[in-house]
Amino acid sequence: AAGMAAPTMEERKACWGARDEFWQCLDSHGDDAAKCEKLRRAFESRCPQQWVKHFDKRRDFLKYKRKLETEGYHPPEAAGKS
Repeated sequence: AAGMAAPTMEERKACWGARDEFWQCLDSHGDDAAKCEKLRRAFESRCPQQWVKHFDKRRDFLKYKRKLETEGYHPPEAAGKS
């Protein structure tokens, strides 16, 4: 059951730090994961497996949200009523 205990504050900080570095790398390389492999491994080794899954989903969600904010949400045209 190793790794199932709640991470200490230090461990959480290490995990978040690794995640932030990894995400920054992805941001600066247009999400080219291959260029950030070392940081990805650090992220995975410093964070509980569950967290890695959670953060991956979160990043996808944030990217999607940012895309909506940049490109805007385009609702289907209302049928010519103004």
